[in-house]
Amino acid sequence: MNSRRHWLVSTADVGYLVNELGQWLVEISGTPEGARLATILALVSALAHAIFGALQKGRFDPWMTRGAIDGWLCVLSAPIALFVVPWPNAATALILAGAIVVHFAYKVTMALAYERAAYTVVYPVVRGTGPLVTVLAASLFFGEVFTPLQWLGVMFLSGGILLLAVRNLSEEVLDLRSLKLGLLWALAGGVLVALYTTYDAYGIRQSPDPFTFLAWFFFVTAFDFPLLATLRYRKMPVKPQLGPLMWRGFLGALIAWVSFGGVLLATRLDKVGEAAVLRETSVVFAALIGWFILGEKVGPRRLVLFGMVALGAIIVETGG
Repeated sequence: MNSRRHWLVSTADVGYLVNELGQWLVEISGTPEGARLATILALVSALAHAIFGALQKGRFDPWMTRGAIDGWLCVLSAPIALFVVPWPNAATALILAGAIVVHFAYKVTMALAYERAAYTVVYPVVRGTGPLVTVLAASLFFGEVFTPLQWLGVMFLSGGILLLAVRNLSEEVLDLRSLKLGLLWALAGGVLVALYTTYDAYGIRQSPDPFTFLAWFFFVTAFDFPLLATLRYRKMPVKPQLGPLMWRGFLGALIAWVSFGGVLLATRLDKVGEAAVLRETSVVFAALIGWFILGEKVGPRRLVLFGMVALGAIIVETGG
Protein backbone atom coordinates (compact mmCIF):
# COMPACT_ATOMS: atom_id res chain seq x y z
CA MET A 1 0.00 0.00 0.00
CA ASN A 2 2.81 2.41 0.90
CA SER A 3 4.68 1.63 -2.32
CA ARG A 4 1.53 2.26 -4.35
CA ARG A 5 0.99 5.60 -2.56
CA HIS A 6 4.64 6.52 -3.19
CA TRP A 7 4.24 5.70 -6.92
CA LEU A 8 1.13 7.88 -7.13
CA VAL A 9 2.91 10.79 -5.44
CA SER A 10 5.91 10.42 -7.75
CA THR A 11 3.65 10.36 -10.79
CA ALA A 12 1.87 13.49 -9.56
CA ASP A 13 5.21 15.24 -9.06
CA VAL A 14 6.35 14.35 -12.58
CA GLY A 15 3.00 15.47 -13.97
CA TYR A 16 3.33 18.79 -12.17
CA LEU A 17 6.83 19.38 -13.60
CA VAL A 18 5.69 18.44 -17.11
CA ASN A 19 2.71 20.80 -16.80
CA GLU A 20 4.94 23.66 -15.63
CA LEU A 21 7.35 23.06 -18.52
CA GLY A 22 4.45 22.95 -20.96
CA GLN A 23 3.06 26.24 -19.67
CA TRP A 24 6.51 27.83 -19.97
CA LEU A 25 6.74 26.72 -23.60
CA VAL A 26 3.32 28.23 -24.29
CA GLU A 27 4.41 31.51 -22.69
CA ILE A 28 7.59 31.89 -24.77
CA SER A 29 5.91 30.90 -28.06
CA GLY A 30 6.31 33.67 -30.62
CA THR A 31 9.04 35.45 -28.61
CA PRO A 32 12.77 35.78 -29.48
CA GLU A 33 13.51 33.29 -26.71
CA GLY A 34 11.06 30.85 -28.23
CA ALA A 35 12.58 31.35 -31.68
CA ARG A 36 16.07 30.53 -30.38
CA LEU A 37 14.84 27.40 -28.64
CA ALA A 38 12.92 26.39 -31.78
CA THR A 39 16.14 26.62 -33.82
CA ILE A 40 17.99 24.38 -31.38
CA LEU A 41 15.15 21.87 -31.29
CA ALA A 42 14.90 21.75 -35.09
CA LEU A 43 18.63 21.09 -35.51
CA VAL A 44 18.67 18.41 -32.80
CA SER A 45 15.63 16.90 -34.51
CA ALA A 46 17.53 16.87 -37.82
CA LEU A 47 20.38 14.82 -36.38
CA ALA A 48 18.00 12.47 -34.62
CA HIS A 49 15.88 11.98 -37.73
CA ALA A 50 18.89 11.06 -39.84
CA ILE A 51 19.73 8.33 -37.30
CA PHE A 52 16.08 7.28 -37.27
CA GLY A 53 16.04 6.92 -41.06
CA ALA A 54 19.27 4.93 -41.08
CA LEU A 55 17.81 2.49 -38.55
CA GLN A 56 15.02 1.68 -41.02
CA LYS A 57 17.44 1.06 -43.87
CA GLY A 58 19.91 -1.14 -42.00
CA ARG A 59 20.22 -4.92 -41.89
CA PHE A 60 16.54 -5.64 -41.21
CA ASP A 61 13.47 -5.47 -43.40
CA PRO A 62 12.16 -1.85 -43.13
CA TRP A 63 8.66 -3.06 -42.25
CA MET A 64 10.03 -5.13 -39.37
CA THR A 65 12.23 -2.31 -38.12
CA ARG A 66 9.37 0.17 -38.16
CA GLY A 67 7.15 -2.34 -36.40
CA ALA A 68 9.74 -2.81 -33.65
CA ILE A 69 10.16 0.96 -33.26
CA ASP A 70 6.43 1.57 -33.04
CA GLY A 71 5.98 -1.29 -30.62
CA TRP A 72 8.45 0.30 -28.25
CA LEU A 73 6.85 3.69 -28.79
CA CYS A 74 3.57 2.23 -27.50
CA VAL A 75 5.27 0.70 -24.47
CA LEU A 76 7.31 3.78 -23.57
CA SER A 77 4.60 6.35 -24.27
CA ALA A 78 1.72 4.54 -22.54
CA PRO A 79 2.64 5.37 -18.92
CA ILE A 80 3.30 9.01 -19.80
CA ALA A 81 0.02 9.36 -21.70
CA LEU A 82 -2.10 7.44 -19.22
CA PHE A 83 -0.66 8.58 -15.90
CA VAL A 84 1.49 11.70 -16.26
CA VAL A 85 -0.08 14.19 -18.68
CA PRO A 86 -3.78 15.14 -18.78
CA TRP A 87 -6.03 13.19 -21.11
CA PRO A 88 -6.80 15.02 -24.38
CA ASN A 89 -9.99 17.02 -24.71
CA ALA A 90 -12.48 16.27 -27.49
CA ALA A 91 -10.87 18.63 -30.01
CA THR A 92 -7.37 17.22 -29.43
CA ALA A 93 -8.69 13.64 -29.57
CA LEU A 94 -10.25 14.33 -32.97
CA ILE A 95 -6.98 15.78 -34.27
CA LEU A 96 -5.10 12.75 -32.97
CA ALA A 97 -7.50 10.48 -34.86
CA GLY A 98 -6.58 12.29 -38.07
CA ALA A 99 -2.87 12.00 -37.21
CA ILE A 100 -3.21 8.20 -37.10
CA VAL A 101 -4.34 8.19 -40.73
CA VAL A 102 -1.76 10.70 -41.98
CA HIS A 103 1.19 9.03 -40.27
CA PHE A 104 0.14 5.54 -41.30
CA ALA A 105 0.17 6.67 -44.93
CA TYR A 106 3.60 8.24 -44.45
CA LYS A 107 5.09 5.14 -42.80
CA VAL A 108 3.77 2.87 -45.55
CA THR A 109 5.25 5.05 -48.32
CA MET A 110 8.62 5.17 -46.58
CA ALA A 111 8.74 1.40 -46.10
CA LEU A 112 7.87 0.87 -49.77
CA ALA A 113 10.50 3.39 -50.88
CA TYR A 114 13.23 1.85 -48.71
CA GLU A 115 12.34 -1.59 -50.10
CA ARG A 116 13.01 -0.50 -53.67
CA ALA A 117 15.84 2.04 -53.71
CA ALA A 118 18.99 2.92 -51.80
CA TYR A 119 18.80 4.90 -48.59
CA THR A 120 20.99 7.68 -50.06
CA VAL A 121 18.53 8.09 -52.97
CA VAL A 122 15.24 7.78 -51.10
CA TYR A 123 16.09 9.94 -48.11
CA PRO A 124 17.21 13.06 -50.07
CA VAL A 125 14.16 12.94 -52.35
CA VAL A 126 11.80 12.79 -49.37
CA ARG A 127 13.60 15.48 -47.42
CA GLY A 128 14.10 17.74 -50.46
CA THR A 129 10.44 17.68 -51.46
CA GLY A 130 9.11 18.19 -47.93
CA PRO A 131 10.30 21.74 -47.10
CA LEU A 132 9.11 23.27 -50.38
CA VAL A 133 5.58 21.98 -49.88
CA THR A 134 5.63 22.70 -46.13
CA VAL A 135 6.58 26.36 -46.60
CA LEU A 136 3.73 26.77 -49.08
CA ALA A 137 1.29 25.01 -46.75
CA ALA A 138 2.43 27.09 -43.76
CA SER A 139 1.86 30.30 -45.69
CA LEU A 140 -1.61 29.12 -46.63
CA PHE A 141 -2.78 27.73 -43.26
CA PHE A 142 -0.79 29.79 -40.75
CA GLY A 143 -0.29 33.03 -42.67
CA GLU A 144 3.51 32.74 -42.49
CA VAL A 145 5.48 34.98 -44.84
CA PHE A 146 8.96 34.18 -46.14
CA THR A 147 11.14 37.01 -47.45
CA PRO A 148 12.67 36.72 -50.95
CA LEU A 149 16.01 36.00 -49.29
CA GLN A 150 14.49 33.18 -47.28
CA TRP A 151 12.93 31.73 -50.42
CA LEU A 152 16.40 31.76 -51.95
CA GLY A 153 17.58 29.77 -48.94
CA VAL A 154 14.76 27.26 -49.41
CA MET A 155 15.78 26.84 -53.05
CA PHE A 156 19.41 26.30 -52.05
CA LEU A 157 18.47 23.74 -49.42
CA SER A 158 15.90 21.79 -51.42
CA GLY A 159 17.93 22.07 -54.62
CA GLY A 160 21.05 20.78 -52.90
CA ILE A 161 19.14 17.88 -51.40
CA LEU A 162 17.49 16.88 -54.67
CA LEU A 163 20.77 17.20 -56.60
CA LEU A 164 22.29 14.93 -53.99
CA ALA A 165 19.63 12.35 -54.82
CA VAL A 166 20.45 12.70 -58.54
CA ARG A 167 24.14 12.26 -57.79
CA ASN A 168 23.47 9.16 -55.73
CA LEU A 169 21.10 7.85 -58.39
CA SER A 170 23.92 7.74 -60.95
CA GLU A 171 25.64 5.06 -58.86
CA GLU A 172 22.60 2.83 -58.39
CA VAL A 173 22.83 -0.74 -59.61
CA LEU A 174 19.21 -1.78 -59.01
CA ASP A 175 16.98 -2.45 -61.97
CA LEU A 176 15.24 0.54 -63.57
CA ARG A 177 11.74 -0.51 -62.52
CA SER A 178 12.73 -0.71 -58.84
CA LEU A 179 14.38 2.70 -59.07
CA LYS A 180 11.31 4.30 -60.61
CA LEU A 181 9.01 2.79 -58.01
CA GLY A 182 11.36 3.80 -55.20
CA LEU A 183 11.52 7.39 -56.47
CA LEU A 184 7.74 7.61 -56.86
CA TRP A 185 7.22 6.41 -53.30
CA ALA A 186 9.90 8.82 -52.12
CA LEU A 187 8.13 11.76 -53.79
CA ALA A 188 4.86 10.68 -52.19
CA GLY A 189 6.69 10.49 -48.87
CA GLY A 190 7.95 14.06 -49.33
CA VAL A 191 4.43 15.34 -49.88
CA LEU A 192 3.24 13.44 -46.82
CA VAL A 193 6.08 14.95 -44.77
CA ALA A 194 4.69 18.38 -45.63
CA LEU A 195 1.16 17.21 -44.85
CA TYR A 196 1.95 15.73 -41.45
CA THR A 197 4.25 18.63 -40.48
CA THR A 198 1.48 21.13 -41.16
CA TYR A 199 -1.22 18.96 -39.61
CA ASP A 200 0.78 18.15 -36.47
CA ALA A 201 1.76 21.79 -36.04
CA TYR A 202 -1.93 22.67 -36.07
CA GLY A 203 -2.61 19.90 -33.55
CA ILE A 204 0.04 20.89 -31.04
CA ARG A 205 -0.98 24.54 -31.30
CA GLN A 206 -4.62 23.69 -30.63
CA SER A 207 -3.81 21.56 -27.58
CA PRO A 208 -3.84 23.47 -24.25
CA ASP A 209 -0.77 21.48 -23.15
CA PRO A 210 1.90 20.61 -25.76
CA PHE A 211 3.11 17.57 -23.82
CA THR A 212 -0.39 16.12 -23.71
CA PHE A 213 -0.46 16.21 -27.49
CA LEU A 214 3.06 14.77 -27.77
CA ALA A 215 2.52 11.86 -25.38
CA TRP A 216 -0.82 10.84 -26.85
CA PHE A 217 0.48 11.39 -30.40
CA PHE A 218 3.29 8.88 -29.91
CA PHE A 219 0.95 6.46 -28.16
CA VAL A 220 -1.96 6.34 -30.60
CA THR A 221 -0.03 6.60 -33.89
CA ALA A 222 2.16 3.60 -33.05
CA PHE A 223 -0.37 0.74 -32.94
CA ASP A 224 -0.50 0.02 -36.67
CA PHE A 225 2.97 -1.12 -37.70
CA PRO A 226 3.54 -3.63 -34.89
CA LEU A 227 0.46 -5.48 -36.19
CA LEU A 228 1.68 -5.30 -39.80
CA ALA A 229 5.17 -6.41 -38.78
CA THR A 230 3.75 -9.38 -36.85
CA LEU A 231 1.78 -10.55 -39.90
CA ARG A 232 4.83 -10.09 -42.11
CA TYR A 233 7.06 -11.97 -39.67
CA ARG A 234 4.77 -15.00 -39.70
CA LYS A 235 4.96 -15.20 -43.50
CA MET A 236 8.75 -14.85 -43.76
CA PRO A 237 10.52 -18.01 -44.90
CA VAL A 238 13.71 -16.82 -43.16
CA LYS A 239 12.83 -14.99 -39.98
CA PRO A 240 15.12 -12.29 -38.53
CA GLN A 241 16.60 -12.59 -35.07
CA LEU A 242 14.21 -10.90 -32.67
CA GLY A 243 16.81 -9.89 -30.09
CA PRO A 244 18.82 -7.47 -32.28
CA LEU A 245 15.60 -6.27 -33.94
CA MET A 246 14.06 -5.39 -30.57
CA TRP A 247 17.17 -3.52 -29.50
CA ARG A 248 17.08 -1.53 -32.72
CA GLY A 249 13.40 -0.81 -32.15
CA PHE A 250 14.05 0.38 -28.59
CA LEU A 251 16.79 2.73 -29.75
CA GLY A 252 14.59 3.95 -32.59
CA ALA A 253 11.72 4.72 -30.21
CA LEU A 254 13.96 6.85 -28.00
CA ILE A 255 15.29 8.67 -31.07
CA ALA A 256 11.75 9.20 -32.37
CA TRP A 257 10.82 11.06 -29.19
CA VAL A 258 13.77 13.41 -29.77
CA SER A 259 13.28 13.71 -33.53
CA PHE A 260 9.53 14.08 -33.93
CA GLY A 261 9.01 15.58 -30.50
CA GLY A 262 11.70 18.17 -31.10
CA VAL A 263 10.33 19.41 -34.40
CA LEU A 264 6.75 19.43 -33.09
CA LEU A 265 7.79 21.63 -30.18
CA ALA A 266 9.72 23.85 -32.61
CA THR A 267 6.57 24.38 -34.69
CA ARG A 268 4.73 25.32 -31.48
CA LEU A 269 7.37 27.89 -30.54
CA ASP A 270 8.06 29.55 -33.88
CA LYS A 271 7.30 29.44 -37.60
CA VAL A 272 6.32 26.06 -39.01
CA GLY A 273 8.12 26.71 -42.31
CA GLU A 274 11.42 27.64 -40.69
CA ALA A 275 11.36 24.60 -38.39
CA ALA A 276 10.63 22.34 -41.36
CA VAL A 277 13.48 23.79 -43.42
CA LEU A 278 16.03 23.57 -40.60
CA ARG A 279 15.05 20.01 -39.91
CA GLU A 280 15.93 19.03 -43.47
CA THR A 281 19.60 19.56 -42.71
CA SER A 282 19.10 15.96 -41.56
CA VAL A 283 20.13 14.96 -45.07
CA VAL A 284 23.70 16.05 -44.30
CA PHE A 285 23.73 13.95 -41.16
CA ALA A 286 22.12 11.09 -43.10
CA ALA A 287 24.86 11.21 -45.73
CA LEU A 288 27.52 11.05 -43.04
CA ILE A 289 25.73 8.07 -41.49
CA GLY A 290 25.54 6.41 -44.90
CA TRP A 291 29.24 7.04 -45.40
CA PHE A 292 30.66 6.03 -42.02
CA ILE A 293 28.16 3.41 -40.84
CA LEU A 294 26.45 1.94 -43.92
CA GLY A 295 29.63 1.98 -46.04
CA GLU A 296 28.24 4.20 -48.83
CA LYS A 297 30.53 6.46 -50.86
CA VAL A 298 30.92 10.24 -50.40
CA GLY A 299 33.00 12.35 -52.80
CA PRO A 300 33.83 16.02 -53.44
CA ARG A 301 30.64 16.68 -55.43
CA ARG A 302 28.51 15.52 -52.53
CA LEU A 303 30.49 17.70 -50.16
CA VAL A 304 29.64 20.73 -52.34
CA LEU A 305 25.97 19.76 -52.25
CA PHE A 306 26.11 19.40 -48.48
CA GLY A 307 27.48 22.94 -48.41
CA MET A 308 24.49 24.11 -50.46
CA VAL A 309 22.12 22.53 -47.97
CA ALA A 310 23.87 24.11 -44.99
CA LEU A 311 24.03 27.51 -46.71
CA GLY A 312 20.33 27.32 -47.53
CA ALA A 313 19.48 26.62 -43.89
CA ILE A 314 21.62 29.55 -42.74
CA ILE A 315 19.94 31.89 -45.23
CA VAL A 316 16.48 30.82 -44.14
CA GLU A 317 17.34 31.32 -40.49
CA THR A 318 19.02 34.72 -40.88
CA GLY A 319 17.09 36.17 -43.82
CA GLY A 320 13.78 36.78 -42.05
